[in-house]
Amino acid sequence: MQYRHLGKSGLKVSEIAYGNWITHGSQIEEEAARACVHAALEEGVSTFDTADVYAGGVAEEVLGRALKGVRRETVEICTKVYWPRGDGPNNSGLSRKHVTEGLHNSLRRLGTDYVDLYQAHRYDYETPLEETLRAFDDLVRAGKALYVGVSEWRAGQIAAALRIAAEMGLDRIVSNQPQYNMLWRVIEPEVIPLCEQEGLGQLVFSPIAQGVLTGKYKPGAQPPPGSRATDQGGARFIGRVLTEPVLGAVAALPALAAEAGLTPAQLAVAWVLQQPTVSAAIVGATRPEQVKDNVGAAGKKLDPDLMRAIDEALGDVVTRDPSRTESPAKRPS
Repeated sequence: MQYRHLGKSGLKVSEIAYGNWITHGSQIEEEAARACVHAALEEGVSTFDTADVYAGGVAEEVLGRALKGVRRETVEICTKVYWPRGDGPNNSGLSRKHVTEGLHNSLRRLGTDYVDLYQAHRYDYETPLEETLRAFDDLVRAGKALYVGVSEWRAGQIAAALRIAAEMGLDRIVSNQPQYNMLWRVIEPEVIPLCEQEGLGQLVFSPIAQGVLTGKYKPGAQPPPGSRATDQGGARFIGRVLTEPVLGAVAALPALAAEAGLTPAQLAVAWVLQQPTVSAAIVGATRPEQVKDNVGAAGKKLDPDLMRAIDEALGDVVTRDPSRTESPAKRPS
């Protein structure tokens, strides 16, 4: 395993981070979840990402139990806040009340006194940004969160947060957690240049595009049994990339991976790790073998010819338009 600084902060994270969106508390049983977490630890993964909304809070509980007995200082635990966690008028968004109470509840579910990174899961258009940043700063000063970040924010929103934090003397955000992979590159035109300039790291999710970049989904064929596309929870998120043009283009990637001595999943994860400002690629798993396969991408360098060949293979199925960035109210991820 290799480790990188989270942006220009002093915090180091493992190049491969383990995330439990969709899987823990929903797609797989707890025993399988625990086995995946332990496999990640054995492979040197130290960074674990979750959110209070995943499986209605159960994902945090499962991760907390899976990490029980692990020396707290040897791992980095990241969670998020924004999405509704109840029917009350203050049970969602980034108000001081929801941000503060959300972290207290996350700490209880995770079984820890603090999180290493607390992230705004989406941008809140109904709460003053100053209020949100002050609430984050208070939690950092109280020692309940060591660093703060955001997820799926647009470049202008990140820039505004950095400016306000500087003006008010608040703890600045150190990271962004966007969706990013060979097929979905909307952060490249605006977000990555801003973050490179300002020293923010990217903790990217969906590096293998919900499994599409592994090559297991074939053009004209039914999804394999037990895959995310056949799971009630995962199918609604993977549908947009399960198209004939995308699958036809992706069919060229296994041969490129083989030439590089990598599996298709390793090629996809390694590709993400070549990109500017990326600190870690967050991978999920339903089996320990998947964790070990993904970790094989750590430390791999892809030569320029291979990077060009990937671009040529994917061609027009790549999405780069920053206006396609998902809205803050579209989906938890």
